[in-house]
Amino acid sequence: MNVARIKFRAGELKQALKFMVSEPVTLVDPSMYMSLLQFCVDTKAEKQAHSIHSHIISNGCECNVNLSTKLIIFYAKVGDVVSARKVFDRMSERNVVSWTAMISGYSQNGYDENALLVFLAMRRAGVRANQFTYGSALRACTGMRWLQGGMMIQGGIQKGRFMENLFVKSALLDLHAKCGTIEDACFLFETMQGKDLVSWNAMIGGLAMQGFNDDSFQLFRSMMREGLIPDCFTLGSVLRALIGGIGLMKVSQIHGLSVKLGFGSSNMLTGSLIDVYAKCGSVRSAYQLYKNMIKKDIISCTALITGFAREDNCSTEALDLFKEMIIKKLGIDDVILCFMLNICANTASLSLGRQIHALSLKYQSSYDVAMGNALIDMYAKSGEIEDASRAFDEMGKKNVISWTSLIAGYGKHGYGCKAIALYEKMEHEGLVPNDVTFLSLLFACSHTGLTGEGWELFNNMISKYKILPRAEHFSCLVDLFARRGQLESAYTMISEMNIKPTASLWSSVLGACSVYGNTSLGQVAAMNLLNLEPEKSVNYVVLSSIYAAAGEWDNVWKTRKLMEEKSLRKSPGYSFLQSTKKKNFLLEPC
Repeated sequence: MNVARIKFRAGELKQALKFMVSEPVTLVDPSMYMSLLQFCVDTKAEKQAHSIHSHIISNGCECNVNLSTKLIIFYAKVGDVVSARKVFDRMSERNVVSWTAMISGYSQNGYDENALLVFLAMRRAGVRANQFTYGSALRACTGMRWLQGGMMIQGGIQKGRFMENLFVKSALLDLHAKCGTIEDACFLFETMQGKDLVSWNAMIGGLAMQGFNDDSFQLFRSMMREGLIPDCFTLGSVLRALIGGIGLMKVSQIHGLSVKLGFGSSNMLTGSLIDVYAKCGSVRSAYQLYKNMIKKDIISCTALITGFAREDNCSTEALDLFKEMIIKKLGIDDVILCFMLNICANTASLSLGRQIHALSLKYQSSYDVAMGNALIDMYAKSGEIEDASRAFDEMGKKNVISWTSLIAGYGKHGYGCKAIALYEKMEHEGLVPNDVTFLSLLFACSHTGLTGEGWELFNNMISKYKILPRAEHFSCLVDLFARRGQLESAYTMISEMNIKPTASLWSSVLGACSVYGNTSLGQVAAMNLLNLEPEKSVNYVVLSSIYAAAGEWDNVWKTRKLMEEKSLRKSPGYSFLQSTKKKNFLLEPC
């Protein structure tokens, strides 16, 4: 074993292990095992740690509490909580460090409920917790957003001697901040003596998570004035606060600070920067940041594709990025597939949408609610209402969005009766429609001439479901009356409704007046539109057409003259076409 010890001290871990394993089974100094295992913990040397573990068992040292505890720490560090638990269960005796290592291992790997069960078993075994035990148990409660459980643990802490411990107090602060009791979190923060970076991070992150974006950013500035240097977690929390709309300039400043502090190569922080740039409307900056990443990951790709999905003219970039993810095998999840389907829906890319549908079935045989909703929307907007209906029928579980999406699809394809029948089936299933459901139904009725049905649905929305109508609902109802030529009824509704008429609502009336030749009401609608949208040329053109149909050529000339004075031109019509020769393939054939 002397050779192995010399090799280890020289930093040659593999050689030290080779000599150690080749030695006959003899008594070995446990301190050497401890040193080797600590090296494995620090370097995450999984293969070598397994060899050491085997050697420990062979030499009969498994009963050593400190060695077993170190093995638990190692396995938890590499995410193998099953092996960690096996070591823990085989221990004949345990101390507070052993229990804490198991609790912490579960908590750090997201097994919060298991962590609390071990904590409970430890208390029943009569072992007194230390500050690290309490911190890990509180972290588990925070992960579960279980405030009541955390408060019970807090009661135990207050009876002991750890209430003023900085580690414990920071964990309590994090619990209250993330569970929404911000006032309690602020009280804990203000009463802390000698706040460290963890405490500041917990408070800044909690404020950002609960939507107190300005307060979070101001607290960050206070931390900087105190002379503390932020880390990746601090900057990530501040970026989350900036998504709330403080401004793109602030995002650029935080970006510059992260580079200055040496975090430019941090994938976690870069992913957050991509996300916030995209959500603040600077998708090009997000894309440039992504291209400069040395090692790209699924988080940054998801953030960027999400940003592309919000833009009207970035479908090509999103598709290229999606192809890159497939080729580089970065991993595809439901979130990315849903956003890609949304892009296909908004661009009516049926061929690409079908490929993504097939890809989703490859990754999972049955899709969840969000995926099903995205498929319904994509097929409906691409003109394939039967496929949308099939996707709806194949869903194991549906929510109100699922029903509303198909109702909207039926309405856009002119199947008003099918939309109403689906709504009635939805009611029979026990689901409660929302305001968007009724908006889709009113749209369906207005485009298929179902005036009576539309009026009945509107009344049900108010009386039965207590939903207050928005301007969009009134607009659909006015459009419903206007399309049937009931212009006076439409105007009466506008006059009597309790909200201010919108441009969309007056546009419905103006268009109907053009169809039915109602010059007087057309003038009223046009005057209101010109006040709301003075720079929109189409309003002048439609009014001019109404005058022309009535033979009022002087008014035609005046309207055209007004357009010239305002330097307005009618926007040319255009059609969006897709080439039948060139098709997009997610994976090009070789």
